[in-house]
Amino acid sequence: MSAHNGTPDGGTHLALDVPMRWGDMDAYGHINNVEVVRILEEARVHAFGPPAGTGLPGVDVAQPIFSELDADVQALVVEHRVKYLTPLNYRNIPARVHVWISSVKGASFTVAYAIFDPVTGGRCVIAETVLAFFHEPSGSLVRLTAEKKAQLAPLKGPANFRA
Repeated sequence: MSAHNGTPDGGTHLALDVPMRWGDMDAYGHINNVEVVRILEEARVHAFGPPAGTGLPGVDVAQPIFSELDADVQALVVEHRVKYLTPLNYRNIPARVHVWISSVKGASFTVAYAIFDPVTGGRCVIAETVLAFFHEPSGSLVRLTAEKKAQLAPLKGPANFRA
């Protein structure tokens, strides 16, 4: 998996290469819709790090949004929105996924994505995931600190979906 700042259009995306697995394919040779959500998760973790206390150290991430959380704070998915534009066909080379932040609110932020076919360069999927930080011992949401907002700011870009 590789990460590159910026895109050909001069945007503020992180561009990541996420491998497709043989088992991700459906009977038509497309990446199954459920597996597309897994690809989004992989891109998110590789862009922002695994949640604190999970897994073992690996490569550095572009913006350690998750890996710098306190051990008792979880990054939880609040909502997924996915639009399948064209089939993402299985290939034995990674899909290109662009990741950016489309919205930052008091206690949540939205990660936006675009998945591209690695051969044709065609955009196959657009998606957004709303995330919130949750303090497990108290059972309450954690408001985003000024430091977290500053970490997210360089990746601010347009929303994929209109409210």
